[in-house]
Amino acid sequence: MAEAKPFAIPKQLVWGAYQQVKANRGAAGVDGETLEAFDAKAEDNLYKLWNRMSSGSYFPPPVRLVEIPKKNGGRRPLGIPTVADRIAQTVVKMVLEPKVEPMFHPDSYAYRPNKSAHEAVGTARKRCWKLDWVIDLDVKAFFDSLEHDLVMRAVRHHTDEPWVVLYIERWLKAPAEAADGRRIERTAGTPQGGVVSPLLANLFMHYAFDLWMRRTHPLMTFERYADDVIVHCVSEDQAQRVLEDFRLRLKGCGLELHPE
Repeated sequence: MAEAKPFAIPKQLVWGAYQQVKANRGAAGVDGETLEAFDAKAEDNLYKLWNRMSSGSYFPPPVRLVEIPKKNGGRRPLGIPTVADRIAQTVVKMVLEPKVEPMFHPDSYAYRPNKSAHEAVGTARKRCWKLDWVIDLDVKAFFDSLEHDLVMRAVRHHTDEPWVVLYIERWLKAPAEAADGRRIERTAGTPQGGVVSPLLANLFMHYAFDLWMRRTHPLMTFERYADDVIVHCVSEDQAQRVLEDFRLRLKGCGLELHPE
């Protein structure tokens, strides 16, 4: 008789995750395996992945570090997971997202089903006709700076699935591999480019900003797209006060405002 696995992860869930990853396409990770190569042995590869995840022996490989140019002239680091790791992350996302999505703020627009940047811009435009002052802010090196302890505290608050907690913790700690083969260990942040990272980023900002605004400035409106935020104010004085409040709030969450 086959030995029971410690984690009950349905094979159907892994199959559904694979279909999503396939539809989203994407580049190869550190192992150089393309989607086409994974596809060629899909059944075998998916069984191995399910087996490892169910037994608790799945350890994510490093993410492949690539840097893409930013509009302002800097460079944005992206971490590209392997195809198998993208599937594993999608499995976890499929379990965690339905639990947290319903409680997210209606004015949080990034990386969410049926929400878009266009919708955020449209809402901001309408509110700008009513209020003359805005705070336009974003968080410095947001994805690279998230405090792991705070992320994990939020995750544990919303799921009692031990394997979801286990694998998210492992993804947060997984190193990055630079083009020259150097390993870069990670003590903070979640790689931009990972499947589960946007969900973790939204969960973090839900507590760091959205709920904080609801509690401390309940009458003020805002639009948030990941760490980009526009807050609508009645006066310059109010805008300066709220900006300072938020600067202190972020500091308490281990983050800082982008000086520009």
